[in-house]
Amino acid sequence: MNSLWIFPGQGGQTAGMLQNVDKALRSHVEELLGLKLLDTDEAYQDSVQLQVGIELLQVAQVNAMQAAGLKPHLVAGHSLGVFAAAYAIGSLAQDDLFRVVKRRAELMQGAYPQGYGMGVVVGLSRPEVEALVAQVNSSEHPVYASNQNAEDQTALSGELAAIDQVVTLAKASGAVLARRLKVPVPSHSPLMAKVGTQLAAAMADVTLQKPAGIYLTNYSGRAVRQVAPVREDLSNNLAHPVYFEAMMGVAHDYEPDSIVNFSPGRPFRKVLGQKFGDLHQVNLDQMSVSDAAFLLTKWERGTY
Repeated sequence: MNSLWIFPGQGGQTAGMLQNVDKALRSHVEELLGLKLLDTDEAYQDSVQLQVGIELLQVAQVNAMQAAGLKPHLVAGHSLGVFAAAYAIGSLAQDDLFRVVKRRAELMQGAYPQGYGMGVVVGLSRPEVEALVAQVNSSEHPVYASNQNAEDQTALSGELAAIDQVVTLAKASGAVLARRLKVPVPSHSPLMAKVGTQLAAAMADVTLQKPAGIYLTNYSGRAVRQVAPVREDLSNNLAHPVYFEAMMGVAHDYEPDSIVNFSPGRPFRKVLGQKFGDLHQVNLDQMSVSDAAFLLTKWERGTY
């Protein structure tokens, strides 16, 4: 099938999300990293537990999909999800993925241990959100317009107090929704430039393979098939907004016949509806991999 696989980042995590993960894989990752994964709400306040946990869940789902004989033609990861996307398309090895993700989380948590995070505004255009941000942003209280997940959905990154001020302004300006997100660091903003440089250095010795399909980059939305832009996306996307809406526009041009939404959560329903209409989709947050594989195989054969 000409399938698009989508991997979300942080925000949709829930306690117990690892309960159905292959036990051998979980044990291997814990031993590899010297880390006991706790899978609780309290544990997911820690960036390392959270990021490794999400990637473990996604890798387990990729492995199960591949064991069922399924593979993607296009992949799109959002923020943290880029690592599972690169793994699914054959560019990043499994153990390298977990080592890099742990290091990424440590760097992020060390840079901003408290008082910083992300928010979201829905119902205003990006220029409108940027104008509100400009009213609040300062060197003492930094906040930035960050990821663009849909035409009227813009993320915020920065100091929590500054985010709260923008949220208040957005509500007064008619936003449909404005709130903080469950993300403990100011991802995808200039505040993460140093972390991006450190992560790029940590990835310098990681071998990447040419993607076995099309990889959609966070920082530009472009479709690529080469190692260099994949490495750039994995290393430095923390310092730049994720242009997910643009990524989905490019994906649409490749005319996928199905979409697989990986766990956790279903954060992209609106933009996927706008871009793809009633295209076949499966959501692994709501069904097993075996059920998803059954549906995808049925659709491929043209039986409904």
